[in-house]
Amino acid sequence: MAQYYSVEQVAELLGLHVRTVRGYIRDGRLAAARIGKQYRIARADLEAFTGAPAAPPAPGAGARRAEVSAVVRIENVDRAAADRLSTAVMAAIAGPREGGRPLHVETIHDEERETLRLVVLGDPADTAALLGIVHTMTSSMH
Repeated sequence: MAQYYSVEQVAELLGLHVRTVRGYIRDGRLAAARIGKQYRIARADLEAFTGAPAAPPAPGAGARRAEVSAVVRIENVDRAAADRLSTAVMAAIAGPREGGRPLHVETIHDEERETLRLVVLGDPADTAALLGIVHTMTSSMH
């Protein structure tokens, strides 16, 4: 199974600033896959970049770390409802998280199809809590 690194992990391994690693990705010097608003770097791509074997990704503090990415599609959403839902979702994710890591959410409204997509990336427990909020909000929509 392929191993992937976050930008932060690559920066730590190489002794670089996170912005420097992102610059290498933007310039095409370091291959990376974009997931939502975050990049993931394959171990093989990191080894090709450095010319040396890469250490396995370490999530930090010896703890195993899990991350969820989810796409929620909500139908029959006009512009006003999309704005209300987006604002409520962004308010729900504001502030400190249980795992200390931010929950990333991107909202995309398609006016023509009257759909709202929420792209969520984050800790499983935080993502589940947000999905519960979204479920409650959409269940009460008329």
